[in-house]
Amino acid sequence: MFGAVFFSLGLLVVQLVDGELDYFSKGEGMQLQGDFSIAGLFPLHYTDGQSGSLPAVGQCNGGDYNKHGFHLLQAMRFAVEEINNSTGPQPLLPGVKLGYQMYDICSLSASFLATLDVLEQHYRSLSTYDTQGSMDKNYNYSQGTVAVIGPDSSSKSFTPAALLGAYLIPQISYEASNEKLSNKFLYPAFLRTIPSDKNQVAAMIQLLVHFNWTWVALLGSDNAYGLDGMQSLSKQAPQHGICIAYQGVIPTFSVDKIQTMRNIVTGLLTTKVTTIVVFSSKSKLKGFIPYVLEQNMTDKVWIGTEDWSTSSLIADTPGINTIGTVLGISIKYAAIPGFNEYERKVAEASTEYPVTQEVCNVTLSNECLHSTDLYSLARHRFPLDAYDVTSSLNVYKAVYAVAHALHKALACDSGKCQKMRVDPFELLWWLKKVRFSLDNTSVYFDANGDPPTGYDIISWVWRGTDWSVKRVGSFSPYPVSLKVDDDQIEWHNTGDLRKVPPSICSPPCQKGHKKLQTGQHACCFDCQACPAATFLNTSDPTNCQKCLPQQWSLPQSEQCLNRTVLLLAWDNPLSIALLFFLASCLLMTSSSAIILLLNLNTPVAKSAGGRTCLLMLAALTAAAMSSLCHFGQPSSLACVLKQPLFVVSFTVCLACITVRSLQVVCIFKFASKLPPAYDKWAKKHGPELTIFLVSITVLFISVVRVSINLPRPDQDLDFYEDSIVLECSNTLSPGSGLELAYMSLLSILCFSFSYMGKDLPANYNEAKCVTFSLMVYMISWMSFFTVYLISRGPFTMAAQVFAILFSVLAFFGGYFLPKMYIILIKPQMNTTAHFQNCIQMYTMSKQ
Repeated sequence: MFGAVFFSLGLLVVQLVDGELDYFSKGEGMQLQGDFSIAGLFPLHYTDGQSGSLPAVGQCNGGDYNKHGFHLLQAMRFAVEEINNSTGPQPLLPGVKLGYQMYDICSLSASFLATLDVLEQHYRSLSTYDTQGSMDKNYNYSQGTVAVIGPDSSSKSFTPAALLGAYLIPQISYEASNEKLSNKFLYPAFLRTIPSDKNQVAAMIQLLVHFNWTWVALLGSDNAYGLDGMQSLSKQAPQHGICIAYQGVIPTFSVDKIQTMRNIVTGLLTTKVTTIVVFSSKSKLKGFIPYVLEQNMTDKVWIGTEDWSTSSLIADTPGINTIGTVLGISIKYAAIPGFNEYERKVAEASTEYPVTQEVCNVTLSNECLHSTDLYSLARHRFPLDAYDVTSSLNVYKAVYAVAHALHKALACDSGKCQKMRVDPFELLWWLKKVRFSLDNTSVYFDANGDPPTGYDIISWVWRGTDWSVKRVGSFSPYPVSLKVDDDQIEWHNTGDLRKVPPSICSPPCQKGHKKLQTGQHACCFDCQACPAATFLNTSDPTNCQKCLPQQWSLPQSEQCLNRTVLLLAWDNPLSIALLFFLASCLLMTSSSAIILLLNLNTPVAKSAGGRTCLLMLAALTAAAMSSLCHFGQPSSLACVLKQPLFVVSFTVCLACITVRSLQVVCIFKFASKLPPAYDKWAKKHGPELTIFLVSITVLFISVVRVSINLPRPDQDLDFYEDSIVLECSNTLSPGSGLELAYMSLLSILCFSFSYMGKDLPANYNEAKCVTFSLMVYMISWMSFFTVYLISRGPFTMAAQVFAILFSVLAFFGGYFLPKMYIILIKPQMNTTAHFQNCIQMYTMSKQ
């Protein structure tokens, strides 16, 4: 297909060179002679489409007048005449006159043919220069077309841009916005004064994001402008959380065109979208709007592209004021000073010449125009609306860009331009470097030939059937930013003109609820609450992420919180009270040891065990000191010593009391029955050896336990969901259980032997005191284990310290305090006579 097209184009070039085809030079275009000529491609008429096969073209003046194209043409004439007639202190092209050749590109074929005519002129200019100019120094430097302004659409620009680019003839379009034309490899000579559709798509997406419209429909016209725009927008939309619920292409030519358009409207109604993005040219959209009105679609928001959003061609459609709310992207509005007056004078001049006149003298420029078509159009006095002004300004900028490039190429800074030839490729080089200001606006082209301009955001305003456009915001592409004044928009599809209509598939989830997609679109979902210990990251709304081990969260959370660290701090008031308790215990055990040491040979000290009492007090002191390992953050040494130090030292104390109770029972009750055994056990250091064996056994168990499972500082993350318990590892290991079982067995033996001596003399009867001490000891530890099972906080840690100190205090109070009382308060009872008297009374009672 493409081969056939370019073959036909090749034949046309041959025909043009041979003079066989002279369509545009016979008066259909308007000309102005000048030193440098600019070609202008403008749509002056509407046509129904193609007439014949490519590249044939029918008569353009057979269609309706295109008022918009007329204003564009007038803007180019105005700019050229303004530059030529400039008499200021610094004229732009002093001594040089610009000319132009206008073409009516009412169709795609006309655009191709106009391009071929430009190439034919370029070919003739090169041929003339090669045969004459290169040998004649006085050769007239006037030449063919050096630049092309136009065409008016992307569809009409691709082929001209490729053909002109092959010869590096500059082409500056005023309305072709397709971003593919920015490809300098394919279109090296193409530039434009309208922003690329890349920026327009970005503006549309930002507008959708601004109003939180995530469930939208997308329509496009069946041409390069619409199809490429749709593709770009649909590709970028998911990156911003926008779902395209429906896509439709407005057909240009098809057998069932009417049914296709009705099907598109039905599809829009079926998907129940509120917002519809229409990426279409105004000529294609005009044929689609009646089918929208036909089905009374009045509750939608329409977002339009710059090509139709400010065009009266669409707004003049009967009944369109009921369509809903229309927002659009628009080229930034700026008026051309003097342009309105210029058009008025052209309209007045047009009445002086008959329509059929072929050659005329125009008083405004004193130049011959080779067509009366201009005046046929001017007689209609077409109104100049905002859309015409913005596009006319783009034409105006394009002409001035060419003039500034010629200014540099001809070295006009000295006040007089040099008389020299400027080839199109030279002008292109200078065009890429131009930078000038028009009405305080900088004009230049970036590396892709695009202008760095933004857009206005506009809204349609209806007062009955009177239509107007209101600027409600702006968009800047560098950097990307959108500003919209929501209060300026009137929403016609809601009961409240100030309420933004929603366009979503599913309502937003509550905080801390993840999305469960229910279909192929990410915008349609159910909501599910995130459980405890997880959170919903806003960057991934479909997954509940787990908190870090040191963090926690409640259900339905969007962030995790740091856990509270639980430990028995040194400065805790409870810790301070326990430390005072510890100091008291240490003071009592140490002072008692001193008192016993000073009274070691007294009957009370001997009856209590003699030097064994000092070992017991030392053990109780060590057991009390073990409580220091429970304060503050656990350390490696504290974890190793905490339990073994208490278990071993308290076991020594229990062993001493058990052996002492056994001795007393044997002396008074079993000495006569087993005299050899007891005497042998007593004389062979049996008591000391028994205490040693009992103590060394528990020490062995503790050492083995620590060696196998070395306790280390640890964090309990499971007991509380919002707290971290700082403790030591292996607290409840089998070895630890064996230690506790061993102590429990020894406590039972101690209690048994003490209870057996309940009827012994008062000085030797320790059953009540020891029993009381053991009961207090057991109750305190049972209370601690109960609390430990339900709580692990600082209070529980304090409870363990209290159990240790209370156990020490219980044994001290039950065993040593009566002895201290006799030694210090009742010294008369601490005599041998008193003890012998008690023994005699016990013996007599047994007889």
